[in-house]
Amino acid sequence: MGLREWSESEIDYGRKVLNSGLEGARSGREAFLNGRSLAPFLSESVRNALVPAAVGACVGALGSYSGKQDPSAFRTLLFGFLGAAVGFGSSLVWESRALTAKVASSAWKNMGKVRDEHWFEKHPIDYA
Repeated sequence: MGLREWSESEIDYGRKVLNSGLEGARSGREAFLNGRSLAPFLSESVRNALVPAAVGACVGALGSYSGKQDPSAFRTLLFGFLGAAVGFGSSLVWESRALTAKVASSAWKNMGKVRDEHWFEKHPIDYA
């Protein structure tokens, strides 16, 4: 097998793995949502993430104070914004962890099937 045939074969295999992973992710999302829309789930997750974002903003603003000098307004706003972003992001990840786990496991399962099929094509088992 030449370089061209090998690269085309590997590209096709990579495309199959990618497509199976995407299909697995879609099926995992559908299984988790059980026929419901994704928008209400996301809006509830965002709503639940607002309180940790506010707490993060307060902690960030308080963290801008050092013992030596009073912080500038810019520094206080910057630290507050960073704290809010960390609080919001981490809470959003926590709220959607069940969906993420279902999507990832379904994608991994589908990709494993394609990998197994590829391995059996390369290493046929002769039972005779």
